[in-house]
Amino acid sequence: MSSWWVYTIGFIAQILFSARLMIQWIASEKQKKVLTPSSFWKISLFASFLLFVYGYLRSDFSIMLGQALTYFIYIRNLQLQGEWTNLNVNFRWFLYLFPVILFFYSYNNNTYDIQKLFFNEEIPLWLLVLGSGAQIIFTFRFIYQWIYSEKINESVLPLGFWILSLTGAGLILIYAVIRKDPVLLIGHLVGSIIYIRNIVLSVRQYA
Repeated sequence: MSSWWVYTIGFIAQILFSARLMIQWIASEKQKKVLTPSSFWKISLFASFLLFVYGYLRSDFSIMLGQALTYFIYIRNLQLQGEWTNLNVNFRWFLYLFPVILFFYSYNNNTYDIQKLFFNEEIPLWLLVLGSGAQIIFTFRFIYQWIYSEKINESVLPLGFWILSLTGAGLILIYAVIRKDPVLLIGHLVGSIIYIRNIVLSVRQYA
C-alpha cells in the first residue's frame, strides 16, 4: 500500500478522534459540566479501528499497543450506556473479532512481522520505549476511566482522565516530532487544547 493511502487512513482516524472531542466539548460547554455522550464512544471505537490499521501499516508498535489496550474499553462504555445492543449484531461480532483476526494474521504469519514491529530500523530502541511509554500513559486514562465508571455503574469522564490525557498527549507530541509523524502531531495538538478546557470545567464542576 502506498504511503499516501497509509497517511490517509491515519488522518481519517485522527479527524474522528478530534471530532469526538469536539462533540464532547460542545455538549459540556452547553451544560457547563463534563458530559459523556454515547457518540463519543461510538466514534472512538471506529477511530481506534482505523488507527490500529494505520499503526500496523506503519509497522509502529507503540500506536498498535495504544489502540489495542483501549479498543475493548470503548465497547464496555457503550455497554454501560446501553448503546452496544443497539448496533447490528453482525457488526458487533465483526468489532469483537477484528483485533483477534489481525493478531493471528500478524504474529502467526511469519517472524518478519515481529521483526518489523520491534526492530524497525526507522525507530531506534530508545524511541520505541518513549513512544510505547507515552501510549501506555495515554491509554491508562481509559483504564482509570473504566474502573471509575464501573464503581459508579455509569459511563463518565472524571478529572483524572483529562489530566492523564494531557500528560500522555505531551509525551506523544515529543515522539511525533522525533518520528516526523504528522498524523500524531496534528491529532494530539488539537486534543491537548480540549483536554485543558475539560480540566478547567471539571475543577469548576467539583469546586
